[in-house]
Amino acid sequence: MRRKVKNRNIVGPDFVYNSQKLEKFINYIMWSGKKETARKVMYSAFDIIKEKTGNPNPLEVFDLALRNAGPSTEVRSKRIGGANYQVPIEVRAERKLALAMRWIRDAARSGKGKPMHIKLADELITASKNEGSAIKKKEDTHKMAEANKAFAHFAW
Repeated sequence: MRRKVKNRNIVGPDFVYNSQKLEKFINYIMWSGKKETARKVMYSAFDIIKEKTGNPNPLEVFDLALRNAGPSTEVRSKRIGGANYQVPIEVRAERKLALAMRWIRDAARSGKGKPMHIKLADELITASKNEGSAIKKKEDTHKMAEANKAFAHFAW
């Protein structure tokens, strides 16, 4: 069993929406320590979400996208008797959030030809509708766990 992490860095809430999740996501978007640029990208994406969805609170769309993109099970490799097995396990809440943020960010970055704030807004909107690249990644993870359900008894 894992040891408890004692010194986990807890981010403060962001200035505009007073949300810790949003500030953490801004940190995920940030490249080379340019946090102000990441904030501009995020808030511009939120403005686009407001326009496209007609929802005055884009934080709801953001939270729904994170909930939809987070996997409930994943596979972990475990070595038993000289063979490696892909063992399906439940995903902890912190890891679920981290994976959802990473997959949404990577899906937005992979799109070519548009500015980041537009790609990010599109990805958040599609993820909130249970579509898009991040959701496909989650479904692939679930399929892998389902396919290896026979090895669930090896779970630690």
